[in-house]
Amino acid sequence: MGACVLLCGGMFDGVADHLSGPVEILVEDDRIAEIGPTVRRPPGAQTIDLSGHTVSPGFIDCHVHLTMDAADLARQTLASSATKALKGLSIAREYMRYGFTTLRDMGCVDPDFPTVDLRNALAAGLVEGPRLIVAAHIISSSAGHGDLRGFYGPRWDIPVSAIADDAGTIKALVRREHAFGSDWIKTTNTGGYFSPGDDPARVTWFDDEMNVLAATARQLGMPVAVHTGAADGCRQAIRAGARSLEHAYLIDAEALAMAERAGAWLVPTMQMTQEDLHALHEHTLPCQAIWKFSRDSGTIVESQRLIAQSGVKIAYGTDCGMFPFSHGILEFQAMVAAGLTPLRALKAATSVAAELLGQDDIGVLAAGKHADIVAMPGNPLADIGVTARVDFVMKSGRIYRSPQRTPATSL
Repeated sequence: MGACVLLCGGMFDGVADHLSGPVEILVEDDRIAEIGPTVRRPPGAQTIDLSGHTVSPGFIDCHVHLTMDAADLARQTLASSATKALKGLSIAREYMRYGFTTLRDMGCVDPDFPTVDLRNALAAGLVEGPRLIVAAHIISSSAGHGDLRGFYGPRWDIPVSAIADDAGTIKALVRREHAFGSDWIKTTNTGGYFSPGDDPARVTWFDDEMNVLAATARQLGMPVAVHTGAADGCRQAIRAGARSLEHAYLIDAEALAMAERAGAWLVPTMQMTQEDLHALHEHTLPCQAIWKFSRDSGTIVESQRLIAQSGVKIAYGTDCGMFPFSHGILEFQAMVAAGLTPLRALKAATSVAAELLGQDDIGVLAAGKHADIVAMPGNPLADIGVTARVDFVMKSGRIYRSPQRTPATSL
């Protein structure tokens, strides 16, 4: 890859509360070698003029589903594992063009482990795309949010869901995830809005079931992410030691205070929920979601406001796959619309997200870190909307998108 010098109009380093700049960044191979008002010029180094841009650490989306398509979930679930992995790769590559250099996939619907295979292929350099961290499957109670058998006729018995209703099966499923290479354990302890037959306001695990799942994961050194809706579900997940709460649609002030004290992260997927509420008013929601959103719309808006006002650690996540990946970049604007500052939204997608994922060499711009760098025209602290106009993407020192005529590696 050699050396490259970026001439940057401004820089958000992922940590500071303000932009710095103009600055120059020297990248050598896959790492940031130097940042300063001026940097050395190694022989043969490429120079890229980003003087009208703000550079940032590569964005991190902590909640995607690369192999799931909500628009046709039932039929898509029946595709082969290889088909799902290949489609996921295509989606991941395209998503990286929006600036997302690291993704956490939060579960596939497949008897095999296609997202683990995709992660391994990306890490080995067999294919090119964003860095991938995975929770391979979604462990759920029967008739819970992760039980997709409700999408199929009663004569079908398709082993696509990781279903458990007793402590022994819960332990076995967690151990299987660990043995086959999953990075995280993902579970659901409440229902969801689009899945038939369950309710986001109802807790679906008993406390002892949630606790045995978390304890098994902890023994194996695996963090736990919990899809949760009801405030009681949020509290249950926090008590069990979950590292991240996903969605937390109906969280209340008490549960937020618990999360802050426990050091848990929230991944609130606000853009998706705001789009769903708009669809409710436009009468375009599927029938199984209408009654749930009709009942909960006011609480959802209030919960997003409380999240924005809280001191809890918020990481960027979109649930893309459950809605189009082209909308994922709009999560920044949704966070700000809910009351977060642009600074906090940017940190949610960079340093805070990296901390959640336990990745200390991404999420910040500093010497020695991975050269995951994106650039956008304008100042995102003044106008968060410029995050939707990323036109320079570098991952591990390799350029995948550039606003000028300098040679760029094509995906």
